[in-house]
Amino acid sequence: MNRPVCLVFAALAGISTAQDDLRPALERSYQTWHAAMIGRDARAWQRATAPHRQMEVRNRIVSEKRAFPAAVFDLPAPPPALQGLKFLEAARNGPTAKASYFGKIDFGVGGAPSDNLLVLSFVAGGRGWLYDRADFVNLAALPEVRAELAAGNLKYLKETPEARPSGQVPPTPLAAPPAKYIAKVYVFCPGREVRVQVNKISHHRFANAQEAGIVIGGARDGSNEVQYAIRKLEGGTGKEAMTLRIYLMSETPGVKPVKAFEYQIEENGTPDPAGSGRFIVDAATVAKLNGR
Repeated sequence: MNRPVCLVFAALAGISTAQDDLRPALERSYQTWHAAMIGRDARAWQRATAPHRQMEVRNRIVSEKRAFPAAVFDLPAPPPALQGLKFLEAARNGPTAKASYFGKIDFGVGGAPSDNLLVLSFVAGGRGWLYDRADFVNLAALPEVRAELAAGNLKYLKETPEARPSGQVPPTPLAAPPAKYIAKVYVFCPGREVRVQVNKISHHRFANAQEAGIVIGGARDGSNEVQYAIRKLEGGTGKEAMTLRIYLMSETPGVKPVKAFEYQIEENGTPDPAGSGRFIVDAATVAKLNGR
């Protein structure tokens, strides 16, 4: 979350920050979800988690050819507890809400945690608030913000759209088919936003980034579609180099990923604002994935 230029006033956005009823309700929701994760309780996790988030997690897991729901609990670190953190604010906007905390957020991976920001998101469900997601904000590069939050100054939260509840519940995606071939989309796009769609199922957005994401539904035998849209971001020159690739990931130890698709612009080149292409998974491709 970066500090934007424009100030977002809670009153203008229709956001309520009354804490008396909202804070305990959100904290109960998070604690229920947290207990389900620690206890590896799939039914409790489903009851505590927003429907759209459940489906997004399920789609990602089956696209990685892992077992659902067992793999829900295979995290690199346990989710943090709220004990010991300083409560900053709970805010509601229609069917969405956020709760923010400051302090030494401990993911249980060793080392001494420093003071940072944790923003929890929720959506309204039939039985109350349901947990959606957590955003951890490392404040090492924002010492002024860290000092403000330590002093109880919530200016950063008020000015940062990502820290405000949007009022819009994300739609629940369709269930993706389990992947036959694991695939990833990789984008290098300094100064640009790149949106990618694979097989009309997997949707990705990259902004001024060098990142990779799992292709939802994976790659399939035969023809696979790739569609993309590119635009210059504020501060970009429009002449930066850019790369978009689709990789197929081998399940055979020691076999490198197979590059299946590439769209690349050299420095000072001009990308098409939108385009499409395809890649083929045939017997030769499968042989490469199997190390033959």
